[in-house]
Amino acid sequence: MAAVNPDEVEFSAIRAQGPGGQNVNKVSCAVHARFDVAASSLPAPVKERLLALRDARITAEGVIVLKAQGSRSLEQNKVDALRRLQELVDRAATVPVVRRPTRPTRGSQLRRLDSKAKSSRTKALRGKVGE
Repeated sequence: MAAVNPDEVEFSAIRAQGPGGQNVNKVSCAVHARFDVAASSLPAPVKERLLALRDARITAEGVIVLKAQGSRSLEQNKVDALRRLQELVDRAATVPVVRRPTRPTRGSQLRRLDSKAKSSRTKALRGKVGE
């Protein structure tokens, strides 16, 4: 797995949102973590898969921006942001399995045709009754 180097992550302390009384108005304990994918030391295939992710947290310039504000502690929020960033990188580090198309088996083809014939007979009986 590709590990994120914490030195490559830029942290900035911001004021948290939501309830918290006077603490919210006085203390900047939430964290914005910015991680530049192109300038990082991650392997090239992981960088490509990271940038190919359709995620709103990845900017057009290839910077991942995470906001952590779950805790009242600045250090805890930094740890949380790093953990979430590592989860994102781990998800991109797993190589997707290439699907090889196969032909349907003879048995599955026969079951499909039997099912179609049965529903055809059922629908044919729904018509108007003739004289």
